[in-house]
Amino acid sequence: MKKVLNVGGNSKDIPLPVQYSGWEHILLDIDPTGHPDVVCDARELNSLPAAEYDSVYCSHNLEHYYHHEVTKVLAGFIHVLKEDGFVFIRVPDMKAIMQMVVQGNLDMDDPLLQVSDGYLSVCDVVYGWGAKIEQSGCDFFAHKTGFSQKTLVSALKLAGFSSIFTMPANGFELHAVAFKTRPTDYAAKLFGFPYL
Repeated sequence: MKKVLNVGGNSKDIPLPVQYSGWEHILLDIDPTGHPDVVCDARELNSLPAAEYDSVYCSHNLEHYYHHEVTKVLAGFIHVLKEDGFVFIRVPDMKAIMQMVVQGNLDMDDPLLQVSDGYLSVCDVVYGWGAKIEQSGCDFFAHKTGFSQKTLVSALKLAGFSSIFTMPANGFELHAVAFKTRPTDYAAKLFGFPYL
């Protein structure tokens, strides 16, 4: 059975994308309250065994590290991935968000995104969900960097990924699928070629 390491996924109650149906789901998080399988800071992934996982899934976690730490986190992804493994990353698309803010003449406290229990303001999207940070008392929920398509690809290349495919999603989000070597036929079919 293929194994995915869900980095910073918070809880196994949050479903993984359909690409991981039937995979063994290993949750890694710095916060033990979500009952992760592995309690670890993603900046310390090199402390884990090498080449253990077929994929790393990282949804809305990479922006929680300072800009200068991103390469270390991504290098940790390479460390834990098998040779034919890949990473699937989702981050806010800061270029698209900035364009929406300017075009809509929005201020920092104005609503930007509808969520299940209200909305996220411009400030929440840029700096991290204020209510979650306040409620938890944990500043690791704050956003410390941001990505455009160009900067995300550059960070992945700098970390050592050789094949990188990106696309915007839903207007506010960027998706990237990056491979240590080259995409396998299995991975190409898995994603239905939206990135290839």
